[in-house]
Amino acid sequence: MPGDAAARDHMVARQIEARGIHSPRLLAAMRTVPRHLFLPEEERPYAYDDCPLPIGAGQTISQPYIVALMIDAAEIDAGASVLEVGAGSGYASAVMGQIAASVHALERRAPLAAEAAGRIADLHLGNVHIIAADGLSGWPAAAPYDAIIVSAAGTHVPSALLYQLKIGGRLVMPVAQPGDGQALMLYRRMGKGDFSAHGLCDVRFVPLLSGVDPGLADDIA
Repeated sequence: MPGDAAARDHMVARQIEARGIHSPRLLAAMRTVPRHLFLPEEERPYAYDDCPLPIGAGQTISQPYIVALMIDAAEIDAGASVLEVGAGSGYASAVMGQIAASVHALERRAPLAAEAAGRIADLHLGNVHIIAADGLSGWPAAAPYDAIIVSAAGTHVPSALLYQLKIGGRLVMPVAQPGDGQALMLYRRMGKGDFSAHGLCDVRFVPLLSGVDPGLADDIA
C-alpha cells in the first residue's frame, strides 16, 4: 500500500534528508503523518511521490520537500505557537501539530476547511485548529506567533501577518518576483518595526486571495 510506514520512511530518506533537512522532530513528524489521507482517493497512489498533487477546488497539496523546507526554515520547535495561512487539505497543519505546542490554520475555502478539520480530528491532534477565515488578516486572537507559514503566493507579505509575529519570530511565504516567478522568502521580526528578509529557493504556489469562500461541498473531492 502507498500509505504504509515504509512508504513514508522512503519519502523522508530520499526526498527530505537527502536534500539536507535533518531536524529529528520534523523528520519524525513527516514519518508519522499519513499524507495519503489528505488526498482525494484517485490521488492516493501518488501520495509519497516527489511532487505537488491536486486536492480539489483548484488547490494543491505541496511537494513533501517544500512542506519540510518551510517548516524547517520557520524553526518550529516543541514550544512554538504557529499560524498557517492556506491550510488546504490540512497536511502541513498536521505535520506542524506533531511538533508545535499549538497551530492555528486558516483556510478561506469553507469546504476545504471543514474536510481538513475532520482529518485533524481523526488524527486526534487537539492542538491544531482549522478555521475558515481570510488569511490576509491573520488570526489576532491567538497572536503573537513564533512562526507563520503562508502556503500561497502574494505580491508582498500582508503587514497584518508581520505584526502578528513575536520579536524574533519567523514568517515563511512564497512571494511573486519580476516576470512570472516566485521565491520562497524567510522574514524575521528583529524589533518592533524591523524585519529581515532572506530568499530560500524558487517555487510555484497558488495565489494568495482575500475573503472567505463558502464554496460548495461538491467542489471538493
